[in-house]
Amino acid sequence: MAQAIARAAKSIKAENVVILDVSKIAGFCDYFVIASGNSLRQTVAIAQAIRDDLEKNGIKSLSKVPRGDESGWIALDYVSVIAHSFYKPMREFYSLESLWSDAKKVRVSASR
Repeated sequence: MAQAIARAAKSIKAENVVILDVSKIAGFCDYFVIASGNSLRQTVAIAQAIRDDLEKNGIKSLSKVPRGDESGWIALDYVSVIAHSFYKPMREFYSLESLWSDAKKVRVSASR
């Protein structure tokens, strides 16, 4: 599922898409998928693309994509995977990769 989320984000031109395996250090999920957008609008579009792509395969998020969100950070909860769509400055500010630096990075595959 993490790979599917990463590919969905990349399909809408998300930048710096990273998968972190947090299964050994977090008790609430197995993976984070983190992606960046160049604007608040793109950040929302990335989250919506992820949600739409997974829903086509019958996978629903426990969270919704807020319309007109201006927070710069949208998290979609898929229980074992949490997808984070960030506006670039917010990603740099919160720096999840640094906070979860013990997590193993997983290579994003190009194929479906």
